[in-house]
Amino acid sequence: MNVTLRKTLPVFFGILLGLSLSLATSVFAKKNNSLPVDDVSNLSEVFSKIKDNYVEDVPDKVLLENAIRGMLSGLDPHSSYLDANSYKELQVSTRGEFGGLGIVVGMDDGFVKVISPIDDTPAHKAGIKAGDLIIRLDDTPVKGMSLDDAVKIMRGKPGTSIKLLIVREGEDKPLDFSVTRDRIQVQSVRSKSLEEGYGYVRISQFQERTSKDMKDAITKLKKKAKLKGLILDLRNNPGGLLDQAIEVSDTFITKGTIVSVKGRNQVEHLNHKATSTDYTGGIPMIVLVNGGSASASEIVAGALQDHKRAIIMGEKTFGKGSVQTVVPLPNSNSAIKLTTARYYTPSGRSIQAKGIEPDIALENLKVSENGDNLGRIKEADLNKHLSNDTDSKKGKAKSKTAREERITLAKEDYVLYEALNMLKGLHLLESYKKTK
Repeated sequence: MNVTLRKTLPVFFGILLGLSLSLATSVFAKKNNSLPVDDVSNLSEVFSKIKDNYVEDVPDKVLLENAIRGMLSGLDPHSSYLDANSYKELQVSTRGEFGGLGIVVGMDDGFVKVISPIDDTPAHKAGIKAGDLIIRLDDTPVKGMSLDDAVKIMRGKPGTSIKLLIVREGEDKPLDFSVTRDRIQVQSVRSKSLEEGYGYVRISQFQERTSKDMKDAITKLKKKAKLKGLILDLRNNPGGLLDQAIEVSDTFITKGTIVSVKGRNQVEHLNHKATSTDYTGGIPMIVLVNGGSASASEIVAGALQDHKRAIIMGEKTFGKGSVQTVVPLPNSNSAIKLTTARYYTPSGRSIQAKGIEPDIALENLKVSENGDNLGRIKEADLNKHLSNDTDSKKGKAKSKTAREERITLAKEDYVLYEALNMLKGLHLLESYKKTK
């Protein structure tokens, strides 16, 4: 069998406000299979009937594009046809800029399902959540639409608004949202110091510079204080570029497989190995995931989990274990996005339709200050309490500030609060081992 290797554009998972986005590889097999004559004859007959009898004249180009679109959409939720505009926007999106609301979506039983909102975008600020089902766009019901048609309605000029009617689990009735479109510029990596020596890095998507930006963020955290532990936040990260997921994993793994990719044929199988030293020096790590963590995020979480390099905390991930290849079509500015392989974690697990099970399951609960240990009165809170003669005023002020920060973190992000506590425990355990 002759196999042609083509360099194709790796892309994000799902559809980012109209953009077909997903994980991709660079292998595409081309076969010289014969066409079934009878079926092709039927296709030609349908084409002819439409041209002769449809109520309105339809250009040949539109009919043929619809035929291609139908062939791909009938395969699986992630294969699709990219017309010239979608293909151009997709190429721009991998550099972290695109137009729209800032949500990654797919189809679920005829409705548009939100895979995840993207940080600091109109959809995120409006309160759209992972798992939401969009049932109406302005005055148009979604049921019966193709995903491409729904996406076209959601597209629009920055500054214009669209109304979304959403069904959300746990709500008695549909929710109304009005979201203003904007030009989305995604900063894929953010970081901060949670407490002295404990770093936090958030990756919202895997873009062209994600691995480099993450290393730069870790370097800055190291300069502030010696790192005792690191939290990598992949919650609501819909995926992205395969090579960036591999490089991010390789930052923390010193040897062995990171991910393997298997297509229909042996020649399409790839096995990506770790190549570098651990950029953090092996400090304790926790990875946060949830139902909006998909595709490339699951590659990273699965690799770090299988190598026992990090503890995975949070909720079960989305479960997208397939690989798409974007192939430009000849004599046009369009392309097809075709599912060509499945990927597997280092231990050989396929997470397709299963997801990554966290080592420690945590729901994103809301914590109030009253009625828990965070808000209980202590001796130091009592009026005219006896002072501690070994404490300095500076030390007492610092302790009070740290307590206030912990309370704030627990109320704003309970999962992150628990992850920080776990990270401190891991650091202490490592310290005890070294003293023995």
